[in-house]
Amino acid sequence: MSHRFLPHRPERLPLEQSHERGRAFLEHLDARRSVRHFAPDPVPRALVELAIRAASTAPSGAHKQPWTFAVVGDPDLKRRIREAAEAEERRSYAERMSEEWLQALAPLGTDWRKPYLDVAPWLVVLFAQRWGIGPDGERVTHYYVTESCGIAAGLFIAAVHEMGLATLTHTPSPMGFLAEVLGRPPNEKPLILFPVGYPAADATVPDLRRKGLEEVSVWFEKPRSEASED
Repeated sequence: MSHRFLPHRPERLPLEQSHERGRAFLEHLDARRSVRHFAPDPVPRALVELAIRAASTAPSGAHKQPWTFAVVGDPDLKRRIREAAEAEERRSYAERMSEEWLQALAPLGTDWRKPYLDVAPWLVVLFAQRWGIGPDGERVTHYYVTESCGIAAGLFIAAVHEMGLATLTHTPSPMGFLAEVLGRPPNEKPLILFPVGYPAADATVPDLRRKGLEEVSVWFEKPRSEASED
């Protein structure tokens, strides 16, 4: 079986330009924050479509692209999702979460109430396709599903931020109600619920600190003496 390959010749940027673009990208993403206070202002469907298309450029195991983005703009469906999410969250805060977990969440100021699920103009649910369905209804194996969907989720968040919108990674547990409310097939598992919209005029976010480079990376390089001889 032959496979088709295409030439790939991206422009090789001068190092100074690479550094400038990398720095600008970092500064732009460093301004991104998870938002829990949304404006009800409408957001064109075209912007959400662009974010999904950007997310779908993510690499995936064997290029199976094992994701489905379910987009909800219907007020009744949003209300049903909020009611179900808050029911699960209420139980989690009261019974499921350990004291350590609750203390970790305390700086975020969160509780079981999720009013933004009604207010944000769009709710986008990322479903992981645990397996695919072939043209004759046969089951198709998907590979590295969680990892692939995680990368797509990151690109979706970046695309939303790039367009001046805001979102939040909401993961009510358990999340099975999302598949039920939205009528998704059994091969799809809900991973993340993204409210998407503009931040409210009076929105606030926690005063948090991101870890520095030395806290999130470990480097294995040539000894300086060897590097200087190259």
